[in-house]
Amino acid sequence: MTDPRDKRKKLYDELLNYARLHPKQAARTHRVMHFVADTPNCFSRSHASGHITSSAWLLSPDSNRALLTLHRKLGKWLQLGGHTDGDTDTLHSAMREAQEESGISGIVPVSTEIFDVDIHRIPIHPQTNEAEHWHYDVRYLLRAPHERFCISPESCALRWFTHTELLSPASPVDESVRRLAKKATQYNKQMGLT
Repeated sequence: MTDPRDKRKKLYDELLNYARLHPKQAARTHRVMHFVADTPNCFSRSHASGHITSSAWLLSPDSNRALLTLHRKLGKWLQLGGHTDGDTDTLHSAMREAQEESGISGIVPVSTEIFDVDIHRIPIHPQTNEAEHWHYDVRYLLRAPHERFCISPESCALRWFTHTELLSPASPVDESVRRLAKKATQYNKQMGLT
């Protein structure tokens, strides 16, 4: 009989590697690793208390802007992404979500390695009766081939933001999104793109 953890092992190993490379985020990453190890149906939104999600920090072709969505349910500017819906390949899921939410085809990974990990509470939604739960979000750095987008039903708006805008004190985003902008800025510096 196949060990049910086999479907989760790839993600667990990728998270372990991420924790080694990013020791400042090790505590958060280890929480996600424990969730993956202890939850056979961690990729399914039917696991009511929480589930794995995946998202994309989608860069413009020149890497100086990121595409954010004004999320219809949460009312916040966020990176593109969502439920894996049973897909155990979180990079594939992040790419799928980015294309679905932006209408942009031809999105490619800048790297196949995890870019960031986050855990956030999703409040009860009065219109859908969806209970409060947790998203264990695995994030990837992706690039769009162009900046033309289409707004999906999940969004109120889409907008390209410069990383400088997102890091300013007046930025309309939360700390988790600022962390992604800061990492993208560091990536650009390392790659000589700024």
